[in-house]
Amino acid sequence: MSYLSILLLVFIYILTPTFVFSSPLQDPDLVVQEVHRSINVSRRNLGYLSCGTGNPIDDCWRCDHNWEKNRQRLADCAIGFGKNAIGGRNGHIYVVTDSGDDDAVNPKPGTLRHAVIQDEPLWIIFKRDMVIKLKQELVMNSFKTIDGRGASVHIAGGPCITIHYATNIIIHGINIHDCKQGGNADIRDSPHHYGWWTVSDGDGVSIFGGKHIWVDHCSLSNCHDGLIDAIHGSTAITISNNYMTHHDKVMLLGHSDSYKQDKDMQVTIAFNHFGEGLVQRMPRCRHGYFHVVNNDYTHWEMYAIGGSAAPTINSQGNRFLAPDDSEWRHWNWRSEGDLMLNGAYFRQSGAGASSSYARAYSLSARPSNLVGSMTVTAGSLNCRKGSRC
Repeated sequence: MSYLSILLLVFIYILTPTFVFSSPLQDPDLVVQEVHRSINVSRRNLGYLSCGTGNPIDDCWRCDHNWEKNRQRLADCAIGFGKNAIGGRNGHIYVVTDSGDDDAVNPKPGTLRHAVIQDEPLWIIFKRDMVIKLKQELVMNSFKTIDGRGASVHIAGGPCITIHYATNIIIHGINIHDCKQGGNADIRDSPHHYGWWTVSDGDGVSIFGGKHIWVDHCSLSNCHDGLIDAIHGSTAITISNNYMTHHDKVMLLGHSDSYKQDKDMQVTIAFNHFGEGLVQRMPRCRHGYFHVVNNDYTHWEMYAIGGSAAPTINSQGNRFLAPDDSEWRHWNWRSEGDLMLNGAYFRQSGAGASSSYARAYSLSARPSNLVGSMTVTAGSLNCRKGSRC
């Protein structure tokens, strides 16, 4: 081989992007300790950061006036089991200019559907405010970030987001509501493949066999099935800073009691506000390990957290305000560091309920009486260029 050929091969090798696929299964105790370390660092910095909140995710990026020029910094701010979700970091910026969705098989360039099916990493942003009514569920390819900052973006009135055996997805700053069932149609999921999809559940965000997923600062309400559901072996997920309202079955984590592949599911649920008009499943957990930390539960009609098929639910530093006429006020709680108001109680629920509870590090989670201030900006933010979000 000539010297020139060797140089060319070395040059090509240097320019070829490499993706690190970390193992999705993590030591839960180490992950929980890292979450607490992040929270404690943010708390210690409150005296020095004028915009600090004690929320380590927000304090990582929201103090930056130039967030619009440093969008991809967000990918370094996740905590918990979904911390390694890089989304479209190091990829090109894709600007959505068209709110239409006329063809699920041959999407028009400039549409959200055209962006999410591409093979390469992309950081997807929006040129202006828009309401996107999808004709079929939006099936995402791996290594994508949907970043709604700087615009008011609604995905509503049709099928919504599906993460189907995809990895490294970040969904941030989107309003997702009034999601309907779709399916019995061909849908493209990559530039090279489309196929027949049966009827969808009608979730806001459906995670099916997905890994390294982060859903942050979204507002979700009123969908046909769940607001966020993760099933069929999904893991390495963080659900944070979201505002959820007006819905029955809010969040299902685990397909069924008999689907034992979900035993490796690991999910962090942090700094969310579960608000008015919610009924149940905040979340409903099966088999896996679930760290529920510093969330604000201000309304529910049936129950907040439920579990079956022996999940580990580590509930820490949450605030639960029970409804006035809840039949569940006689449940027996098993948690540490949670603040129970108005007669709120908890018990294991569902068939075969025998949940085990990991040791609660209640002194490390932020005190539950401060959760209201931590979650006051949960949901999509009103971010404008040149100013802090």
